[in-house]
Amino acid sequence: MRPGRELPVWRSMLYVPVNVDRFVDRAHTRGADCIQLDLEDSIPQAEKEKARSLVRSAAAKVRRGGADVLVRINRPLSLAVRDLEASVCSEVDGLAIAKVDGPSHVRLLDEMVTDLEREAGLDAGRTRFVLMIETPQAYLDMRAIAQASPRVAGMTIGDEDFALECGMQADGEALLQAKQQMIVTARAAGVMPLGFIDSIADLSDAEAFRAMARRSRRLGFDGASCVHPAQVQIVNEEYTPDVDALTFARRVVEGHREAGMIGRGAFRIDGKMIDLPVVARAQRLLARFEAIQERERRTRAAMTAVG
Repeated sequence: MRPGRELPVWRSMLYVPVNVDRFVDRAHTRGADCIQLDLEDSIPQAEKEKARSLVRSAAAKVRRGGADVLVRINRPLSLAVRDLEASVCSEVDGLAIAKVDGPSHVRLLDEMVTDLEREAGLDAGRTRFVLMIETPQAYLDMRAIAQASPRVAGMTIGDEDFALECGMQADGEALLQAKQQMIVTARAAGVMPLGFIDSIADLSDAEAFRAMARRSRRLGFDGASCVHPAQVQIVNEEYTPDVDALTFARRVVEGHREAGMIGRGAFRIDGKMIDLPVVARAQRLLARFEAIQERERRTRAAMTAVG
């Protein structure tokens, strides 16, 4: 992670069409860490302007349960500018940038958002970006894209659009290499790799979805978008360190402390050699768990206040 960059905890990121009242009204009860109000694919072209007018009120509703709020904006730029004007406000924490073109695209949007924050009296830089890699060219430019703005908090590959542009099937086998490279690129830039290792289009098999989410977390993803409320709890559970992992991590950290007291850099637990990379992994896992607990405390307090 880059020094000084604090990333949010966004395990589950639930998509909600901004123009569907029944989804907006209940979104705060779903338990998602982040609600993604959609102005892009779920909104017909003829409804775009109306949808923009709903962003501020919808954002205020969906954040009542303690969730952060993103707004997914459109391409081309003519649509994106109007989306930004509607979305940069105190009720919105960030923007999901669809179909990122390259680092100059990110920098241009950064400049526009900076102006809009100033006009709205908001703190400069408060609006985060999640970048969606959806073309072969953007994939080849991922490193520069991820580093293009300090607003960038996360990066993901848009499965369907990316697979279409590459002539691939939108499944885990076809997208594995691209997603692994995205994870490495995001980590190098100090931003969150977001997503799943396979498609989430099939909502019929909860256990298969859970297994896929668990595998995705093991491969390095920090969070993922959910297209249905039923996915939120599973993602929250699978993207949270489990009891066995936490127990082992605490033993590693304590063992490291005790080894340091007698001048040793490595030690054994249950016959396994523990050295500094294992200690660092344990420390990061415990820090991650504490950040998740803090978010969950805020969520409980917010839901209590809502009643």
